[in-house]
Amino acid sequence: MIGGIGRWALIAQASAAVMAVATISPAAAAAAQAQVTRFDIPAQSLGGALQAFSKQSGYRLLFPSANVAALRAPAVVGSYAAESALAKILEGTPLKIASINGRVVALTLREPAKQMSRRIASTTHFVPAPQEASPGAAAPAPAPAEDVDQTPVQDVVVVGSQIKGAKINDALPVTLIGQREIQDSGAVSGDELFRSVPQFGDVTFNSSYLPQSSNAARGDVGSVNLRNLGIGNTLVMLNGRRVVQHPTSQANDQLVPVLTYNTNAIPVNGLERLEVLRDGAAAIYGADAVAGVVNTVLKKDYNGGDVSLQYGGAEGTRLRELNASGVFGSNFAGGKGNITLFASYDRGTGLLTTDQYFTASADRRPLFVGTRFEGNSKLDGRSTTTPWLGGTVVKTGSNPVMAGGTAVTTRAGAFQIQPATLSGCNTALGNGLCTTTGGLNAALREDHIAEGTSVIPRLNRVNLFLTGHYDFDDVTAFWEAGYYYAKTHAVQRPIETLTSIPITVPASNYWNPFGPVTFADGTPNPNRIPGLNIPAGGLPVRINNYAFRDFGQINVDVTNKQFRTLFGLRGEWNGFNWETAGSYSEATVRDVSDNISRTKLAEILALSTPAAYNPFNGGTLATPSLGDGTPSNATSIDAARQKLVRFTKATLATYDFRVSKKDLITLPGGDVGFASGIEARRETQLDDRDARIDGTIDYIDPYTKTAVSDFANLSKNPDTRGARMVFSAYGELAVPVVSPEMSVPLVRSLNLQVAGRFENYSDFGDIAVPKVAGSWDVVKGFRLRGSWAKSFRAPNLEQVNAQVIARTNTRTDYAFCEADFRRGAFAKFSDCSAPGSPRRMNVTALRSGNPDLQPERATTWSVGAVVEPPIPDRFGHLTLTADYWRVKQTGLIGIFGEGNALILDYLLRQSGETNPNVVRAAPTADDLAAFAGTGLAPAGQVLYVKDQYVNLLPQTVRGLDLNAVYSVRDTGIGDFNVAVNVSHLFEFYQDPSPGIAALMAARAAGKINKDTVITGGGSLLRLNSRPAWKWSASFNWSLENVSVGAFTQYIGSVEDDSIDSASAPWVVDGQLTANLYAEYRFTGALKGASIRIGARNITNEAPPLAATGYLGTLYTPMRRYWYANMRYRF
Repeated sequence: MIGGIGRWALIAQASAAVMAVATISPAAAAAAQAQVTRFDIPAQSLGGALQAFSKQSGYRLLFPSANVAALRAPAVVGSYAAESALAKILEGTPLKIASINGRVVALTLREPAKQMSRRIASTTHFVPAPQEASPGAAAPAPAPAEDVDQTPVQDVVVVGSQIKGAKINDALPVTLIGQREIQDSGAVSGDELFRSVPQFGDVTFNSSYLPQSSNAARGDVGSVNLRNLGIGNTLVMLNGRRVVQHPTSQANDQLVPVLTYNTNAIPVNGLERLEVLRDGAAAIYGADAVAGVVNTVLKKDYNGGDVSLQYGGAEGTRLRELNASGVFGSNFAGGKGNITLFASYDRGTGLLTTDQYFTASADRRPLFVGTRFEGNSKLDGRSTTTPWLGGTVVKTGSNPVMAGGTAVTTRAGAFQIQPATLSGCNTALGNGLCTTTGGLNAALREDHIAEGTSVIPRLNRVNLFLTGHYDFDDVTAFWEAGYYYAKTHAVQRPIETLTSIPITVPASNYWNPFGPVTFADGTPNPNRIPGLNIPAGGLPVRINNYAFRDFGQINVDVTNKQFRTLFGLRGEWNGFNWETAGSYSEATVRDVSDNISRTKLAEILALSTPAAYNPFNGGTLATPSLGDGTPSNATSIDAARQKLVRFTKATLATYDFRVSKKDLITLPGGDVGFASGIEARRETQLDDRDARIDGTIDYIDPYTKTAVSDFANLSKNPDTRGARMVFSAYGELAVPVVSPEMSVPLVRSLNLQVAGRFENYSDFGDIAVPKVAGSWDVVKGFRLRGSWAKSFRAPNLEQVNAQVIARTNTRTDYAFCEADFRRGAFAKFSDCSAPGSPRRMNVTALRSGNPDLQPERATTWSVGAVVEPPIPDRFGHLTLTADYWRVKQTGLIGIFGEGNALILDYLLRQSGETNPNVVRAAPTADDLAAFAGTGLAPAGQVLYVKDQYVNLLPQTVRGLDLNAVYSVRDTGIGDFNVAVNVSHLFEFYQDPSPGIAALMAARAAGKINKDTVITGGGSLLRLNSRPAWKWSASFNWSLENVSVGAFTQYIGSVEDDSIDSASAPWVVDGQLTANLYAEYRFTGALKGASIRIGARNITNEAPPLAATGYLGTLYTPMRRYWYANMRYRF
């Protein structure tokens, strides 16, 4: 790994090399360009666009046109030099820049006037720059001549306000990420783009999260979690209207199912900009806007083409990625209409665990050599579920099974198969195998990732998006149509049994060492252990712990589809801007993976011939922790295979009508802006589980007579479906209290935003929320701003409508730990919860939805400052912002949790009581032996734990955002842009629920051991996630046809409490990475073509080390990544 000095030396060397490329460019143009200005000019008539340009830039225009309204101009949105912005407006028109004299720009015809006479008149007109009045100022410039185009400027809405052209946008903490910033970050997918913004939190839905079952979101998916306030608390919009959610849920840190918007469905190469409102905005936009709003604005009104091809790969890995994209657009009907199409295709080869050292083995103890955690058993993540079967002979009585005078099993009938070369053997089975009663030897723990499982799946992705508009006389029709398709393929470790739902091998199985003396056809049984004290007909064996290694790795194929259609009308009536639209969106996921049918498995287990499936043959003798060197009959294996299919679907139908007026009435401070609207939407969600899970096809255990899932490694899970209607109405006022013209000391201007929203939900009733925001310009260049808002998040459809669903997780049974610790079975109590401990087991939780759930509510406030120092133009432009914010959420939806339920059961058993939500089997002889002499009442094995979704206690989060943007042009050596974005968390505290608080109090009082792990309360800052510091910085330099961009990102340290030494958890270091690229734009015959060479993570940093290898919610698993991009614009 490159050290700090070496890292920056490498960056410096790479930067020098890139700068050397710049020397091939021609000399800088002598003419100076103005400083960079933020433009937001929608596509409209050319006359309107020129007036908007003059208003936003401060330039005066002279142009020869009496009828420019007959021509159209494209949208100009972003930061440009004034000359560049004006040139973009004039593209495709008969006008061009003739001269720039100070702040006066003269336009002229591209062709001689007589040749253009039929297209445009030759009268020269004057558009004055807007002037700020002050006491004693000269009169404003004369109005333009009568025949100047008087088409009003069409102001656009920036996220945070529905009022077009509202000044109140200055009061809102909005981050704008344009095409240059996207290019600097090197992002190709939506997940990469959102990870580059410090204000976005942990990415719990991600393509590298590949659980062994389909109970979580898999495939091409990325989540949105602004300020780490939780999945589902951030609203994502596309072109100003909400998008459909990803239909597959996943449990959050409260263990409840949550739904996200899929960031990978966002066509990054088609983005015009990304707008992030870092403020609660439920009053403006409705549910999901607790943390803020993300608005993705796509390119539109394009007239021409832009195609690109990019290829890249990560060093030392098999990962290779191809991206092809294009934007194509054309005006029609004389400029009244436009159609723009964006298309992209992405292909990735995927990443395997064997590609990099930090994912190559589940045993991570070698990675911690030299630290205080060296040799810590919790770092050995190898699985205790292996092809070396751990089973129980199904018998009566409390005596062990004997062979001669040797006990083959424990008193309860338990035994373990292992190589005969290991210690503890009591009975030989032949073929180098034996049985033991000592449990699984650590040497047999399976390194399930050492043979190569997927870290990033293989990917094919397509994004298509069509936008268009047509201007009628007084009304504009607009439309959108989008389609997203992604298919991923991943491989995962083999199917493993569930302790809570064991599989039984009948006595008739040919390979059963406890089988009959002779089979039903009279054939002697060659595999029965000689001298057994069991019936001649044999006994069945219950499989407690087994990995079906000879079935091979699991293939997982996930297909995501999403489409969106929208049609709307907009126009102006009596000074009011109005807009209405209807849309329908749909997202589906089909998750198909390999599995094993219990019904089919039972058939091949019952065979009395060598074709029977053999779970008793162990793994590989030469490498006992890898693979299965003695597979069963291939035909029998194939007969038991069964595809597992999960289909999920979400739909969203919306209708809205909006009206706004930026000058409703006039006050002494200026014009009062107004917006109001109504919205209706219908949301549906369907989770259609496989028929072998949802109860359609059950497996009836012949011994317990219970109906269970027909899949070997899954509990039953019913289908879930739900629908809701939401009707809402909102109103917003932008009130200018003080304006510069009023000359109030220390109050250059004062603006307020007041908004409110009412919503009616068909499934839980009505709710109303307010918002107030304001900005105070103390002097020119120094602004204070603040906001206060109430927000809410409705329970998602699965949280409300789910029936009883089963989820199985590895948990520790602390009641047994206490007994083992008292008996001296563990030297330290904490060893009982370490991987490989017999008390760490699969525990099934039965969780039920709750139709009485109430919305999560939040109160948000923020205060901030904006400073724009009065720097002379030649030295550039600097903007500094700082915003302190606080969010208090109440009624968070969560559960008590099966882990905590087991701790409560442990606590109650100290006084002779039990937790009724923990359902146990009757104690076996082995269980009785475990508790003997401890003074504790014996407990049986956990069957399941009951739980329900409920509203919990508050959560408080506080933080600070800092931003700096500096740009300077015409320095003689090029144009420079620098941006820094910092996010700092001060507090992230969750009030424990009464039940959790009682457990914490009991632990503090010594009633339960201090090493119990209680989850669900206290300070969560830096605990496994939520770093206190995150920041990014970008640098961009451009000189004529050469550009250089750099991007660096820092993610602060967190604590990994899964490994702890003397109450000091492992600290996962912070990570600093840097990206760099150089671009050359060709001239002459190749004008419009460009080439870019770049690298992400140029210093080749590995993700910081954690007990699981790395934290995929914070870091990406890729090392240095090189790419080349070719682009052609026409």
